[in-house]
Amino acid sequence: MNRKTFLVTIMVMAAAGAAFAGNGWGRQSDGFAGSGTLLEGIASSDLSAAEIEGLLLMREEEKLARDVYTTLGGIWELRVFENIAGSEQTHMDSVKELLDRYGIEDPVESERPGTYRNIELAELYGELIIRGSRSIQDALAVGALIEELDIADLRKLIASSDNEDIDLVYANLLAGSENHLRAFVSQLDRYGVSFEPKYLSSEEVAEILSKTRGNGWIRA
Repeated sequence: MNRKTFLVTIMVMAAAGAAFAGNGWGRQSDGFAGSGTLLEGIASSDLSAAEIEGLLLMREEEKLARDVYTTLGGIWELRVFENIAGSEQTHMDSVKELLDRYGIEDPVESERPGTYRNIELAELYGELIIRGSRSIQDALAVGALIEELDIADLRKLIASSDNEDIDLVYANLLAGSENHLRAFVSQLDRYGVSFEPKYLSSEEVAEILSKTRGNGWIRA
């Protein structure tokens, strides 16, 4: 394990611990109310084109999660969607603080669900809403899929980033996404449905699910 991987692992563990400490069933928290306090004392530095692209992607990817959970929550009235949608708004806000910090134009031009500058995300939103509208089980599977996608993308972005402030925010988002994945898989288990990974290996998902089994999951 190299130094950066070690440091990011420590940050993820710390964020996960904060998320679980003192939070009862049905409450959503990823261990931070925003990135402003966390970023105090961390100097900004030049961003690469890849780092800028990554921030733009995560800003809209977190919006995708919020929009899908808000829409599916309205259809199925499961508290897990309402809780995690609120958490995704916090994720969006944290990435926005980084965009503001570096003077990057916000890609979110409308708060209306399903509107994205990223065409692939716009198409994915439509596909996920259609799938998630079929049944409660499909809706929960959509939630797990989104969190799996977030985790896969965040891991790649952390590996390619050289900025401490970005790594810190991403580590918090990663801890939250892992918590959300556990929540959705837990709900699928109640319906006797096995989660089939698409963006991560079965071994990677099993490791995430085993980290805090029985602790801190968001309850429907």
